[in-house]
Amino acid sequence: MSQEKLHNINNSGFKVPENYFDTLEDRLFTQSKLKASADSSGFTMPENYLNTLEDNILSQVSEKETAKVIPLFSRKNLLYASSIAAAITLLFTLSIQNTKPMLDGVDNETVESYLLNEDIDLYEIASTLTAEDLAKENFKEVKIDETTFEDYILSDVDLEGMMTN
Repeated sequence: MSQEKLHNINNSGFKVPENYFDTLEDRLFTQSKLKASADSSGFTMPENYLNTLEDNILSQVSEKETAKVIPLFSRKNLLYASSIAAAITLLFTLSIQNTKPMLDGVDNETVESYLLNEDIDLYEIASTLTAEDLAKENFKEVKIDETTFEDYILSDVDLEGMMTN
């Protein structure tokens, strides 16, 4: 709200019930007469209560001996547990390294279908090959006559699929 509009406000926003100030004086006198006629509040406290309160509380609170705390993870137990974990890890590591994958039982069609269906690109295949795998002596030179090659392409290769990809 801007400063210019502030001085135009005529209503403060606070309201008083009707005839509030007409009966205010009567209510004040009634309350003062009530306080004068009541000599005590009705609540009493024993004599010297506050003087002996601290002693009473301290006598009720007993100081217990603190029990010896035995930690769950002591250094000795932690050393034993870590030694066992290291031994188990070493056992699994050594037993896993000695096993070699057996690809002799997998036929070529299974490997081909895996490579085609799993969307493996040439970069992923090339990353698995080492320089020894790509050496010239690892490749076989097969001489195929032209008619056999054409028959293979026409019967086994999906030419439409290759053209669309």
